[in-house]
Amino acid sequence: MESELKTLNPNPAQIQPTQRSPPVDDNLTKDDRPLLKPEPVPPGPTQNPATTTAPDIEELEKKYAAYVRRDVYGVMGRGDLPWVEKLLLGLALVTLVPLRLVSGLTVLVLYYFICRICTAFLAPNREDEQEDYAHMGGWRRAVIVQTGRFCSRALLFIFGFYWISETHRDIVDVSFNGKFGTQVAEVWTILDEKCDKVWSLMSCINLFDWKQLGYSGTHKLSTLTESKDQSQDSARPGVIVSNHVSYLDILYHMSSSFPSFVAKRSVAKLPLVGLISKCLGCVYVQRESKSSDFKGVSGIVNDRIKEAHQDKNAPMMMLFPEGTTTNGDFLLPFKTGAFLAKAPVLPVILRYPYQRFSPAWDSISGVRHVFFLLCQFVNYMEVTKLPVYHPSQQEKDDPRLYAENVRRLMAHEGGLVLSDIGLAEKRVYHAALNGNTSIPTVLHQKDD
Repeated sequence: MESELKTLNPNPAQIQPTQRSPPVDDNLTKDDRPLLKPEPVPPGPTQNPATTTAPDIEELEKKYAAYVRRDVYGVMGRGDLPWVEKLLLGLALVTLVPLRLVSGLTVLVLYYFICRICTAFLAPNREDEQEDYAHMGGWRRAVIVQTGRFCSRALLFIFGFYWISETHRDIVDVSFNGKFGTQVAEVWTILDEKCDKVWSLMSCINLFDWKQLGYSGTHKLSTLTESKDQSQDSARPGVIVSNHVSYLDILYHMSSSFPSFVAKRSVAKLPLVGLISKCLGCVYVQRESKSSDFKGVSGIVNDRIKEAHQDKNAPMMMLFPEGTTTNGDFLLPFKTGAFLAKAPVLPVILRYPYQRFSPAWDSISGVRHVFFLLCQFVNYMEVTKLPVYHPSQQEKDDPRLYAENVRRLMAHEGGLVLSDIGLAEKRVYHAALNGNTSIPTVLHQKDD
């Protein structure tokens, strides 16, 4: 996961939410800017973080609530700690941290050698200027997937996620408002109870318009399946969509379904991780095309989503449509990259309950975050998997509507607050935390 701040505009300006640039359909470009490390600012009046007044902080936290840390370590992980917390950190530093670092590195190296053995004497798939081993079959693919899932779960265990609570929703509850809302909800509850032996509950109905009942917008009622022998071709999603809270999200999804992600081209060249990303089937972001028929990342991802929907042996795609991380309590606007293929999606909601340290990667640097995470003995994760969402014809014709309906469904089922800010506002917030009152010029560039 890359970060989110680079050059600052030398012209001072008042910090305020800046209108985001139009959503980018490919949803897949990344930037190489380091986290919370702005370049030197020309001499001039700047504000020191320590001189930020309480009203200023309260105003920032109100505007950019989706990125505010509220654990005991404070904003940016630099808060004043009580002596008890300092003592616990000291004990963890000499006990837990070395043990977890050695164990984690051991698991990573072990899986690297497994991938190296399974890909020996094989040439990677190089279509569309990509490079991956995800489409190989037989025992090699089976070993890579199964050991990859096991090693990912082992890493989560090493990081303190000893157990993960998973909830599978069969029927999506609908929050109705208006005159007939209660009666309609009661009818569907009765139907649900009486149709346990029926393979599908109103299988031909996918989309309902409840405007006349006081429910603004549309909502999709999922089907209730009972027979395992039922054909799953039409029910197989093409992509998993999830809220984005931390880099730990990737480890969970690897342990759960081992999907393909989108990554920078430089990831493929990293020691150990590079080969693993190729075995995952990652789609690498291309900064520029080398051939006249190059599809672009968006086109490649769309093809992969369609392939995964139609072929059960094809690797599943995994996308974070928010485009950046939050503190876990909010859901940002979705970009349309995951919805352009018009294929069904599998919504997954991740939550990280905490008492001392929040695993959310929001306004804290990467090194500091990893250190505090390793120092915490127990970490918690809650996962809610919703039914596969099948788009209506109207949603297929309008990817923005499709994305927004899925977003609202996830917010409702996950108890998340909808927010209309995005990566641009996150950069402004990070700049303010660093004591700089200039508006970043990156606001005028593409969002991640």
